[in-house]
Amino acid sequence: MFYYLVALFILVIDQVTKWLIVKNMELGQSISVIDQVFYITSHRNRGAAFGILQDQRYFFIIITVIVVGAVVYYLQKHAHDTLLKTALALVLGGAIGNFIDRLLRGEVVDFLNVYIGSYDFPIFNVADSALVVGVGLIFIQSFMESKKKEPENEQI
Repeated sequence: MFYYLVALFILVIDQVTKWLIVKNMELGQSISVIDQVFYITSHRNRGAAFGILQDQRYFFIIITVIVVGAVVYYLQKHAHDTLLKTALALVLGGAIGNFIDRLLRGEVVDFLNVYIGSYDFPIFNVADSALVVGVGLIFIQSFMESKKKEPENEQI
């Protein structure tokens, strides 16, 4: 149950921040938080990460339903490790956050705009952040599991 609360927390923070952006900023408006590093920029995305697959709303809705179902199933039946459960909760909250945008708005609200040197990283949101961290934790957990299963090298 705790992990569903983590997902709900991510979902609420994601939706509240997006609502604040939509209600208080014009599309394209940007507010400097740390000059030349971090801005709050009102942006919309009709595609996936980095703007790929633009205008594929129904494809993303179908894929998200499948992913959410798989994550809930795996969380219930197979996830026993705390790190994996946390990772799946982040993925669940992030996936549902962007799903709601696609379902209700037809596009995802993005607003976190980061510059790394002269590189303008694609604008993202809280749900995207949760998804990236969750997937990263899944990779870490998988790596740690594979190391546990490797037979120890026998020394002669």
